[in-house]
Amino acid sequence: MKCPHCSISFHDDWHQSRILRYQYISTDWISKVTVCPNCRNDTIILENSETSEAHMFYPRAASRGPVPTTVPVEIGNDYKEAVEVLPISPKASAALSRRCLQNMLRAKGYKASDLAKEIDLFLADPRLPLDVQTTVDAIRNFGNFSAHPITDNTSLQIIDVEPHEAEWCLDIIEQLFDHFYVKPAETAAKKAALDAKLAAAGKPLSKG
Repeated sequence: MKCPHCSISFHDDWHQSRILRYQYISTDWISKVTVCPNCRNDTIILENSETSEAHMFYPRAASRGPVPTTVPVEIGNDYKEAVEVLPISPKASAALSRRCLQNMLRAKGYKASDLAKEIDLFLADPRLPLDVQTTVDAIRNFGNFSAHPITDNTSLQIIDVEPHEAEWCLDIIEQLFDHFYVKPAETAAKKAALDAKLAAAGKPLSKG
């Protein structure tokens, strides 16, 4: 398994304890605890002993890494909330991801009457890398997306999605963080470093 805290794979070694059935509890539950040998953090799962249904109790959601510091706070907060709510409600997680996507597109100038049209504007950009184009285009197929226009008034509209689709929404958001914020910041830093060397050598600064 992969640790939900640090995402490092390890052989899980669970310590189990039976939770006693009380008057108002209809089934028996088992608590399962393991400690990651890498980060030393606990993972706790509650499992129904009769149906084997399991729920991760701690942490609430698997870690997906920190939000890049270059991402605006409002957009980063929507993403983090989408991550946290994923195990509880994939539909709510996907709704937050769609709002996060819409806010990013609008901040970068791709603005229209609803999110589907804004995605069309984004995909029509000739500067868009093929890998980003492919993954962003796929998000419109989630839950009959095209039949549910996401406008300002419906940005958190709940649409049926499969759990893996909600997780894929988060993957797409992370890819766009890299496209919109991380890579441009890295490019700007490299250009600034080059210009400093050129200036020190008395040469003209780089263009662009």
